Amino acid sequence: MAGKTLELAKYTWPISRMGELIENLARRSGMISRPVRLPQPPESLFHASDLAIGSWMDNAAGYLELEVEPISIQYAEFHLLVQAASPAILKVPDEFSNGTSSYLAMVRSSRQKAYFLCPDLRVRPIRADLLQSIICQPFEAQLIGLINQVLEEVQAPESGRKRAQAAILRDQLGPLRLEVGWILRIPPSAKLHHLFRHTGVYRPIALLLGMYFVQQMLSIASWYVIGRGIFQGHFDLGWLFAWAILLLSTIPVQIIVSNAQSELSMSVGSLFKQRLIQGTLKLDPEEVRSQGMGQFLNRVMESEAVEMLALSGGFTALLSFIELALAFGVLSRGAGGAASVVGLSVWLLLTLVWLWRYYRASYDWTTAYREMTNRLVEEMVGHRTRLIQENPAYWHSDEDQELDRYLKLSENLDRIGVQISTLVSRGWILVGMSTIALAYISGSPPPQALAIGLGGVLLASQGLSKLAGGVQSLANLMNAWQQVGPLFKAAARPRPLPALGFAPPAAGEPYQPVAASRDQTLSSTRQPLIQAHDIFFRYRPQGRPVLQGCSFEIHPGDRILLEGPSGGGKSTLAGVLTGLRAPESGSLLLWGFDRQILGVEEWRKRVVMAPQFQENYVFSETFAFNLLMGRRWPPLPEDLQEAEAICRELGLGELLERMPSGFQQILGESGWQLSHGERSRLYIARTLLQKADLIVLDESFGALDPENLQRALQCVLSRAPTVLVIAHP
Repeated sequence: MAGKTLELAKYTWPISRMGELIENLARRSGMISRPVRLPQPPESLFHASDLAIGSWMDNAAGYLELEVEPISIQYAEFHLLVQAASPAILKVPDEFSNGTSSYLAMVRSSRQKAYFLCPDLRVRPIRADLLQSIICQPFEAQLIGLINQVLEEVQAPESGRKRAQAAILRDQLGPLRLEVGWILRIPPSAKLHHLFRHTGVYRPIALLLGMYFVQQMLSIASWYVIGRGIFQGHFDLGWLFAWAILLLSTIPVQIIVSNAQSELSMSVGSLFKQRLIQGTLKLDPEEVRSQGMGQFLNRVMESEAVEMLALSGGFTALLSFIELALAFGVLSRGAGGAASVVGLSVWLLLTLVWLWRYYRASYDWTTAYREMTNRLVEEMVGHRTRLIQENPAYWHSDEDQELDRYLKLSENLDRIGVQISTLVSRGWILVGMSTIALAYISGSPPPQALAIGLGGVLLASQGLSKLAGGVQSLANLMNAWQQVGPLFKAAARPRPLPALGFAPPAAGEPYQPVAASRDQTLSSTRQPLIQAHDIFFRYRPQGRPVLQGCSFEIHPGDRILLEGPSGGGKSTLAGVLTGLRAPESGSLLLWGFDRQILGVEEWRKRVVMAPQFQENYVFSETFAFNLLMGRRWPPLPEDLQEAEAICRELGLGELLERMPSGFQQILGESGWQLSHGERSRLYIARTLLQKADLIVLDESFGALDPENLQRALQCVLSRAPTVLVIAHP
């Protein structure tokens, strides 16, 4: 053990140099090019939890326009970590770190070795098996002695003991989940060029274009060889053999093209989905508050359409230009000569005009389709309300007009599409053959020129067909982009980052209540949790102020009841406190720090709200996911134990026992249905499990009967460090 500790000394970075570690690891991995001097973590973080250290590391990486993601992996899959999780920062167990937190900076890895950036900025390797024994030592140490004893008793041969020990460890510890460090990566919100370069997207693009060009050249060469034999009046065995080789050579080239296209599709599709998810998370709540279910459904459907159309139509249109460029070169040497080149240019312009007409017709059709979809979904969601409130005579008003307009737009779109598919390629063949016929009328070109001209006409026809199909897909893509574009662009919004020169107090620490006689004395000396001074907020620049001159303090351990009439600004104040809305003026401090220093993400972790019932949701997922979605996922056993304890305190124990799958029971529209009161208590439990410094409950007790209300209040008062309850008088 001492040897391993001595060997690790030149590999490990102390936590006091964490900023330097992240900066050099990012530069050595090619993620950044410009020098950025990151500050070192504050001393208060040296003995903090891994959660607090990981939060600081993520904020530090944010200044490099990167992100840090915790690595959670099962023991049996540790070999995958060594092979694929680089660059990464691995935490060294305390047994090897001499009492201080230290880390390994993995730059790259392979199946047998991992390469680490050392504090002297040299890269040194560590064998994969040795790395696993170091990182997993705290988990293996409890079993190794017992395993060796068993192997001694059964007199296992020395040559096979190491393999037997490893097999037993995999069997016993295989499902154990390990939190071993953090992976450093480029976020989906980065510039596309940076993402494509780092993820290797440009390689399959270059391979696809290059191999497709080679494929077309082989096709032209095979035509040349077979044509030469025909016009010579006999087939030479050598030329026939060359023709066969050219045809066979197109097979591996076509395989390479297909593989490159598949690789490119998976890479771009993965990046696209990640960016859309991040863009959705960065949307301001006010941007989506006024949108209905139909609009969200349109966005979901269009996101799938964008991915498929971009990868299919984009490739087809791109490859068509290669064929058209080659067709121009072939036609210039054929019988038609300049006339064929001019004819193809004119026909190409006419094709683009037809495609523009298709785009306009597709735009009108897509708009009508979205409007009908949105209306249908909204009417389905509000069906019960319509049955009660809306006059039956107006249930189907304007539906016939909408359907008639939609059918006319569909017919127009189909007519233009048929014209493009039939006239573009077939019309060009007539034009191309006319230019060749014109050449024979004006002269007598040789037979070889006739063959070249015919080949050029066919190649151009193939390119025009691909161009028409590709551009039609791109036109549909542009229409779909109107729904998806805002999400894609929202991902690039700058991430608000806190200052790195301090470590805020640990979130979720249990509140230690003080004696009632000492409350008044201590309230003047302890740090306020929330300090608000002269808060001013309004929803619109010229609108009426909802909050004006609002000043107060909330201290740790306070239990506050906020009452007032509807529309008085209670929920608005809750939104300001939780960081969902920023005040127009005034100061708002959390533990003495404002939002700019603490950061919006950190603020929202420390002040958590259960919104009003109509603004909170049960997702179509497991009961455990709905409880722990604001905490961490996948959950640890202690998370599920705490969730069960809170549920039973809230009176949800009977619900857990009724559900066949317990915590794994699927909820939502297609799963287990919860009553109004059960949903309210689920929202309270979800909020408490986030272990925030301040819990805000916005009318969360209104749907509970007196018995469950008493239970819920007792649970909240015993578990929430500080709580603000909003209710009607």
